[in-house]
Amino acid sequence: MIDLHSHLLPCIDDGARSLEMSLEMARQAVDAGTTIMACTPHIYPGLYMNDSAGIAGHIKKLQAELDANGIALKLTRGADAHLVPELLEGLQSGRVPTLHNSRYFLLEPSHHVAPPHFEESVFQIMAAGFVPLVTHPERLTWIEDHYDTFVRLAERGAWMQITAGSITGRFGKRARYWSDRFLDDGLVAVVASDAHNTKARNPRMDEAVTRLVECMGKDEARRMVLGRPQAVLDNLEPGAVPAVPGLVNGKAKSSSKPWYRRLFGG
Repeated sequence: MIDLHSHLLPCIDDGARSLEMSLEMARQAVDAGTTIMACTPHIYPGLYMNDSAGIAGHIKKLQAELDANGIALKLTRGADAHLVPELLEGLQSGRVPTLHNSRYFLLEPSHHVAPPHFEESVFQIMAAGFVPLVTHPERLTWIEDHYDTFVRLAERGAWMQITAGSITGRFGKRARYWSDRFLDDGLVAVVASDAHNTKARNPRMDEAVTRLVECMGKDEARRMVLGRPQAVLDNLEPGAVPAVPGLVNGKAKSSSKPWYRRLFGG
């Protein structure tokens, strides 16, 4: 598997708090079947002032530690970039890293409040040639009133990235409901760990993949954790990547599972 979203680097955001924790997280990831992990610390002006050069330096140091400890995990660069007015300038200048220096990048919306002009801001970034992977939309506190916003973003070419722990219920019933909704509607492009520690937010994705196979089938589950992530690393044109199953000619189709089955199971 390829994990495109993690907070593995020690002591630079709210993720791993020590080198020892980073190494243990890496061991957990490898044990669960992950071979490549993007280190994607937060970039949030005024709080987490990370940039491309700094992240690259931390990755170089951690990769050397992984190699020295016999941990077979390959690291690459990215960032969990908060949506702020200067984001496009940061991407264009290279100050904000994309995933593996590709056209794809992790876009983190505000967690508690819907950003003003959210769609317009995302479309402006996309018009400049970047492809956002919108991180953990299922966990946003404002998803209930704005689900259609994410449908429209997906129709325009944004990718939805769901957290593995949401699929397994690690973030509670609400996040699992909305992750199921995105999956049932066939809008999920990538599943990633968003790992922060070795406990409740660890990097294991194997349990989530088991559930993905059950509800989406083996082929689509593989695309979410390997096929599309590899396409990101290869910087393929979006049109050369298998589309998510819920889009037909760029338009979302209705889910075959009614809302009450999503809510109550079955």
